[in-house]
Amino acid sequence: MAGNALFNLLNSVIFLEEFGKAFVPKRIRPFIRLHFLKAGITEVPYKLFGGIFYISLIGTMLAYFRYVYPLFDIDFSLAKVFLYTAATFIALPLGFVALLAFAYYFYLDMRIFNRTKRMEDVLPDFLRLVAENLKGGMSFENALWSSIKPEFGVLASEVRLAAKKVMTGQDVEEALDELTSKYRSPILTRAFDLILAGMKGGGRIADIIDRIIEDIDEANNLKAEMKATNLSYIIFVTFIVIVVTPALFTLSFQFLIVLKSMAAKIAVSSSGSANVGLPISFGKVNIDTEGFKMFSMYAVGMISFFASMIVSIISSGTIKGGIKLVPIYILVSILMYKVMMLVAGTLFKGLVF
Repeated sequence: MAGNALFNLLNSVIFLEEFGKAFVPKRIRPFIRLHFLKAGITEVPYKLFGGIFYISLIGTMLAYFRYVYPLFDIDFSLAKVFLYTAATFIALPLGFVALLAFAYYFYLDMRIFNRTKRMEDVLPDFLRLVAENLKGGMSFENALWSSIKPEFGVLASEVRLAAKKVMTGQDVEEALDELTSKYRSPILTRAFDLILAGMKGGGRIADIIDRIIEDIDEANNLKAEMKATNLSYIIFVTFIVIVVTPALFTLSFQFLIVLKSMAAKIAVSSSGSANVGLPISFGKVNIDTEGFKMFSMYAVGMISFFASMIVSIISSGTIKGGIKLVPIYILVSILMYKVMMLVAGTLFKGLVF
């Protein structure tokens, strides 16, 4: 209660919703609303858009006083100060807004994908119930609306919304077309298109629905078989990323440490003994070990990032289907790298002269 009261007070003082609406042109507001409806959000969060504006403004001011303002000195002309300031307050807010907008769009896109996936998962059970109602003597409209159950979740909500449109005078075909066009789901679109085509052709809708259910179940079984077949590739890629890659970077780092130590000792021995003739000579190793360590850690994280995407595509067919694997792969591979560096540092300690 206190949090809501504070948020409402802030909203009334700094006009979050008004600022949010001001930055969204009226022509694109219907498209934005449709996109939010796909994600299950009935109201467009204009307050959030206003909050993004203020966050970008605060971030710009902090960056300006931290990095740009210290550059100004006595030699700076007024024109140059104005140019730097104008460029900062134009480029940085756009950058902050673009970054935050992309992050929120990605969140919405993943939410839409998950809703679509849940609809596809319960679609066969929903259609079975529709077919049973049709075989019981109901009309298609009544069979469809009577099949709306809470356990069908998102699909039940969407069919209920289509039912309300039909009750207000819209045609069943138009209502179902709007339902399927909202989501990029080939399974959902194909199922309802076949049902509507059967209705137009005067066929037995219950038999058509039974065929559709068989096709969906067969497709799901094929996906499961393909996933089981590709399991060996998933294990191979996972082993390479989590074990082999950190191990190779760890060995490279330890070799660099040993090489630098050997080069330093040989250089000291050669300078102290004028008559010592060595068949080889070591120059100074100028590679920064700490820089190499940071580079290798970033490289492990980057390789894990792209490898997790490959595993997502292999296992689920899309990157979105396995997006949760990305932070897991990155964290585990970097943790494995740090553990290997700690163990290797202890083992190779005796080789450093």
